Amino acid sequence: MRARHLPSTTTLQCFEAAARHLSFTRAAEELHMTQSAISKQVAQLEDYLQHKLFRRIRRTLVLTPEGALYLTEVRKILAHLEMSANTIMTYSDRSEVLRVATLPTFGIRWLSARLPAFFAAHPRITLNVTDRVQTFDLEQQDIDVAFFHGHGHWPNLECHKLFDEEVVAVGAPGYLADQALTRGDDLANCRLLHLSTRPDAWHHWFASQQITSSSSYHGTRLETFQMLIHTVMAGGGLALIPRLLIENELVSGQLVLAWPHALRSPDAYYLVYPEKLGELSRVRHFVSHVLACAEDSTSTGPANQITQLPA
Repeated sequence: MRARHLPSTTTLQCFEAAARHLSFTRAAEELHMTQSAISKQVAQLEDYLQHKLFRRIRRTLVLTPEGALYLTEVRKILAHLEMSANTIMTYSDRSEVLRVATLPTFGIRWLSARLPAFFAAHPRITLNVTDRVQTFDLEQQDIDVAFFHGHGHWPNLECHKLFDEEVVAVGAPGYLADQALTRGDDLANCRLLHLSTRPDAWHHWFASQQITSSSSYHGTRLETFQMLIHTVMAGGGLALIPRLLIENELVSGQLVLAWPHALRSPDAYYLVYPEKLGELSRVRHFVSHVLACAEDSTSTGPANQITQLPA
């Protein structure tokens, strides 16, 4: 490869610290450098990029639009460098590292409870678990195994179906006590909460019962099921949530069904990994463990009446 004159890690750290504090002085204190050294590093970076990254307005340091854009990329670079360093620092030839990505709420409410048994059975395998809200390219993100929700057909990935998804409308007992719900379409008069990545969920839920509602797309949107669940439990309104994620709350009575109708989505939860990694022992052990846990969950889970949503 031809040598490239790229900004040094020190230069990027100086820029990031100055941008975070909007102060060369505070950046210098944090990095144990002089203010003039920080200023010089930033000036060299601006010369290299041929764009101003900061401007002074009434003695206040502010980022330029180019500086704000570059800051986003620099933070990604520094985070990746830190993660790579940590990986090597914790490496041992007596252990293997398995990089796992999971849907946030699925990881908290299903996966985490199944990890201790895996640790006990495979003490030489160390897991690095991260959250991902949506599907992504495993190889580009350097992930060995991931949990996806979707159709089950992703290029170059081995896909194992774990669970179908049954969605139910739930609310807190106190909130529902104040509502007059005698028919399914009465739910349209309640405060409907939404998951950001599923803005049409209520529309499908009503449509599967031949109910037309002008308010099925209206309401507050939250990014994760975890936040949605806690908002509903606090009396914030009604939400459509996979039964898998709230079995404990339904059993304890913290959440109750707002209406008995249950809807099975055409999508499901999958365990996926790149085809070329299928023979790695750490991948095989983890996949076997998860599939066994999923089979056990399915066999012991409650049997519920399901209404099929057309694909």
